[in-house]
Amino acid sequence: MDLYPLLNSLRIAAISAVIVFFIGIAAAYYIAKCPRIVKGVLDVILTLPLVLPPTVVGYLLLLVLGPKRVIGSFFLESFNVKLTMQWWSAIFAVSVIVLPLMYRTARGAFENFDENLASAGRTLGLSNTYIFWRIRIPACKQGIIAGVVLSFARALGEYGATSMIAGYTPGKTATVSTAVYNLWRIGNDELALKWVLINIAISAVVLLCINLIEKPYGRRSK
Repeated sequence: MDLYPLLNSLRIAAISAVIVFFIGIAAAYYIAKCPRIVKGVLDVILTLPLVLPPTVVGYLLLLVLGPKRVIGSFFLESFNVKLTMQWWSAIFAVSVIVLPLMYRTARGAFENFDENLASAGRTLGLSNTYIFWRIRIPACKQGIIAGVVLSFARALGEYGATSMIAGYTPGKTATVSTAVYNLWRIGNDELALKWVLINIAISAVVLLCINLIEKPYGRRSK
């Protein structure tokens, strides 16, 4: 049994989780300070991939990153780098798909943060950067960690956008999700079922981790 789809899915999910961690918490923090109308517009834009069909997201990415499009052609002509149909092309798709999960989770955690702690830090002469990383983030860590884990789980099972921008090439771009579809398409139900069970097992472990993270937080909030 070729383990490449699993290893490729894990590295794509891990890299995407790191990317959306920084983008998600930065967006949640700064958008919360925007005027109401601006915040509403930005919130819709960042949350839109959560409700759009993944194939639509993949198509939109192809319009931007395709070899005959502005950005795609620039990288192809300037650096001889093709942004689509590579294993790392899936990172673009997965990051866009899971960013809303990280953003909304981080935003919820920040909204529940006691701003009196930040005010107390400022009276002690602490910088905003110090307050953010040493006070705000630790106080909101349960929600943020849950967002990262949930984003990783969703990234692991993403199919629609990934199949459009990275395709399916065994040993090169194959992921668990694309492997399941192609194995089913050629009638190899036995191997497809094995990948399905592996994906279910990993997802179950991830959800268990989220429950373990949220349980102590829930106890303290009572």
